[in-house]
Amino acid sequence: MSEFLQHLLNTLILGGTYALLGIGLTLIFGIMNVVNFTHGALYTVGAYVMYLAVTALGLGFFAALPTAILGGLLLGAILDLALLRPLRGADMDTTMLVMIGAGIVLQSGTLWLFGGVAKSIPTPFPEAPLQLGPVSVSWLRLFVLGAALALIGVTYWLINRTRLGLAMRATFQDHDTASLMGVNVRLIYTATFAIGSSLAAAAGALLGPVYVVFPQMGGMAELKAFAIVILGGLGNITGAAIGGFILALAEELGAGYISSGYRDAMGFLIIIAVLIFKPTGLFAKAERIG
Repeated sequence: MSEFLQHLLNTLILGGTYALLGIGLTLIFGIMNVVNFTHGALYTVGAYVMYLAVTALGLGFFAALPTAILGGLLLGAILDLALLRPLRGADMDTTMLVMIGAGIVLQSGTLWLFGGVAKSIPTPFPEAPLQLGPVSVSWLRLFVLGAALALIGVTYWLINRTRLGLAMRATFQDHDTASLMGVNVRLIYTATFAIGSSLAAAAGALLGPVYVVFPQMGGMAELKAFAIVILGGLGNITGAAIGGFILALAEELGAGYISSGYRDAMGFLIIIAVLIFKPTGLFAKAERIG
């Protein structure tokens, strides 16, 4: 029983960061109808900005996290302005090819700048874990869970309780009508891509200290983000959040009771089943966002 409880605790910690990945990806697709193939690279960039902020700039661990999120926000805005805005109105195939190319450039850039040797991010947390009855958890992982849940809450508040969120939802429903009502649609697209990118960078910044940072770390993260979006239904933010925790649960139980070598495979087996029996996703609605 204690082993099962430990897996559930690990699911919560991992699921929070997976939810950030999924929400960022589905937010961009739901409003912009863009499949963001730079999501994994932005996850990697977030981890490296966290590493640089702690080791090179000496900002401290807690100040480095918002720095990494801001870095993802700015890079996302630059990508939209430089690549997506000139392609607005182009077919999806063209946009996908451009985003795939941008993802390759970003990944190659991190390899060129930092080399292929994995980096570790120092943290201020004690090594001794916190004992919670029959289960234990490191202080770092507990911080990761709290930060991820806080960021998910801020994202929901932003979308559902602010004028920016209202403009984003209006743009999703009908961008032409939103434009006639005074919404700067081009600005909303840039803000949407920047926010989605910052969530990917936040996930990388949170998981970077838990594991290690290396240029190819975003590859599997991107695949998992797409898996989460498929689970929750394309464009469904609540579904993406829940899908992140479902994927984390599948990985934890698969690794704990079958084999750790099948950790990543378990989640994708679920994806195959969902695509066969409910292709629209477990939580798909008539609308994609809101």
